[in-house]
Amino acid sequence: MLPGFTALNGFPLLSSSAAAWGTGGDSNPPLTAFLSGTVMALAAGLTVSTVRWLVIDQLHHRTGLKPPARDFAKLEARVAAFEYLVLVHYRYYKFYANMVVALLWAYAARDYVQGWRGAVCLPLVLLFFVASRDSLRKYYQRTGDLLGEPSELLVVPD
Repeated sequence: MLPGFTALNGFPLLSSSAAAWGTGGDSNPPLTAFLSGTVMALAAGLTVSTVRWLVIDQLHHRTGLKPPARDFAKLEARVAAFEYLVLVHYRYYKFYANMVVALLWAYAARDYVQGWRGAVCLPLVLLFFVASRDSLRKYYQRTGDLLGEPSELLVVPD
């Protein structure tokens, strides 16, 4: 929800999403405002996730972070371990990479007009990008190891 809410802040033509989340002027927003703000943040988050797949995933893959060859025939006996790796690595990757997209969108759509004060989110973009790359690398390495394909990082060259 947070990447979607962050991206919503970049839509200047929408009604204030802050009011829908109770952070605007009204300390007790109506339930319909909260629900509509939640649905808007969910829709924006799914859109951010699509852009992440199109841009960030491809950027990581083209700059040397390749998905491992996995033998999914071995998955049945290791489903719990695979789900755990998704939980501790891939979900964090999606959050970090989605925040890169959402912050860049919010900056491009709204914050750039504030000059250098609007650029305060750019160090966060770099931080989230580096964290996304690290999380995706660990996910690829550990799921590759789990499903019988050793990662290139652990192979000792002859």
